[in-house]
Formats: sequence, C-alpha cells, structure tokens
Amino acid sequence: MDPIIICVDDRLANPGDTWSVAAHLDESGYSLGDHDFTLPDGIDYDVVLTNAGEGILVTGLLRAHVVGTCDRCLGAAEFDVAAEVDEYYLFEEPEELGEDEDEADYELVSADRTIDLSGALVTALVMETPFVVLCREDCRGLCPVCGANLNDEDCGHAAQIEAEREEERLKASPFSALADLDFSED
Repeated sequence: MDPIIICVDDRLANPGDTWSVAAHLDESGYSLGDHDFTLPDGIDYDVVLTNAGEGILVTGLLRAHVVGTCDRCLGAAEFDVAAEVDEYYLFEEPEELGEDEDEADYELVSADRTIDLSGALVTALVMETPFVVLCREDCRGLCPVCGANLNDEDCGHAAQIEAEREEERLKASPFSALADLDFSED
C-alpha cells in the first residue's frame, strides 16, 4: 500500500483536538502468507485523529470487499471486511516501556510533523482476514482421487474411500480375530 501521509497541523495543535478523515483508496489487492487477495472496490476508511497529549490517537473503521481463493475447492471466495483501525503515534520516543508492554504498540510522528496511516490500515485489514478462506461455510472441497469439485458433482469416490476406511477400522479392531470363529455344531 502506498503511504497515506497526514500532516499534524493546527487542526491537531492542542490536546483534545480532533480531526475526521474519510477517503477511498483504489488498492488492487494484498497478500497474506501464501494467499493473494484482490480488492475489486478498493478500500474505504473513516478515521478520527485525536491529539491525546503525548501523541495522536487514530481510531475508526475500514471497509473492503475481498476476493480470494477457497482453501478447500480452489474456487473464488468472496467476503466483506469491516475492521477497526486503532493506532497511536507518539510525538517522542518513550524513555521506558511499562511493565505490561512487551513490544512497542505505537508509531512515532515524524520529524516533519506527519504520520503515515497506511500501516494502521493494512494491520486492520489483515487482522480481519480469515485464516482459512472458504467460498462458503459448507464447502466440500476437491475429491482426493480425481480432483472433482465436490460442490458441483459427486464423483462417487467419497463413498468408496469411506468404505475402505471402515474396512480398515474393522481389521484394526482387537476383536477382528473373532470374526473367523465358527460357532456351528458339527
């Protein structure tokens, strides 16, 4: 994502001052791990910048329609993201972190009194992207034998595989040796 530079000017000069910023970004997509996602409608965001005394607090919402690939059937998977944006930009580096702060959970306002919102927006988008992407909740996936999309057709291999698994389960049973016993009285 390209930088989204906001100048910290007179609108945010005093503690308690707020400034609302809403915009549309024509982003084409993003990657997360080995997944590539497209954003056919781009990204819309609406945030409020607040001078919190020691820095600028940015809170708001991000919305996007996302298209990816289903992890089960490899078809198109679409979902909407409505994410909360929450980032803190300090005016100065703190001397020490608090006891409960393992990592720095802030950015710094640059020397030229600007902040870059792109990192906060990407973080919000990624945090609301599902770990497992599905075209639908009940996606049946691909047949492991012939590769057919089981959402479209039943190739019959599922019943065959299930029958083989049941046969293996019965053979592995400690009571399987009893199946060959002959109880007839000759």
